[in-house]
Amino acid sequence: MEPRCLSVVMPVYNEKNTILKIIDKVLSVPIVGELIVVDDGSKDGTADVLKSAKLDPRVKLVFHEKNAGKGAGLRTGFKHATLDVVIVQDADLEYDPQEFLEMIKPIRDGFADVVYGSRLSGGKPQRVHMFWHKMGNSFLTFLTNFLYNSTLTDMETCYKMFRKGVIDKISIKSNDFSVEPELTAKILKNKALRVYEMPISYYGRTYAEGKKISWKHGFGALWALLKYRFVN
Repeated sequence: MEPRCLSVVMPVYNEKNTILKIIDKVLSVPIVGELIVVDDGSKDGTADVLKSAKLDPRVKLVFHEKNAGKGAGLRTGFKHATLDVVIVQDADLEYDPQEFLEMIKPIRDGFADVVYGSRLSGGKPQRVHMFWHKMGNSFLTFLTNFLYNSTLTDMETCYKMFRKGVIDKISIKSNDFSVEPELTAKILKNKALRVYEMPISYYGRTYAEGKKISWKHGFGALWALLKYRFVN
């Protein structure tokens, strides 16, 4: 693999206060070769911030005219990724891009095709908040493991890293946050894939600080897990 072998796909919706900060954080990681930022019809001026900023040549900007959801943003971003390894990055500051360096190691060493960054396996800083979010995530992760005979601890994590050949073969149908269980389902159904999990830090934010996913999205995740157990 080349030293800068990582494509980072970042779907963005209404994150004008954090977008340039997280772009800088991502680009400071030495293995990042390209950052695909997909503005998903932001209404808060995020698109204007991106268009007016003097960005590193590694940044590719893509703009959706209308908001279509995280799944739609990832579908667009993955199409523009060109390097050996691909990872998803949210546009807030909840995750630390420096942990890309640890996550890529099982792939570089030839052990893994997919690596999940777990916020719930311990060993890294975790903000203490939102009990019911954790319970919902734990239930969905339990159901994932039951349905797909796996041992994940954090199915809903943003940090999913893939060999490019893996994500190229997955056709994403979900437009919203259901993309997380859809990706997981399609990965775990392919028993030829070697899936690993590593602990990561999580600097969670509140709704007042801009968090978007809510308990209502859990119903869509539940349906996706059941649906993609039986269909592609």
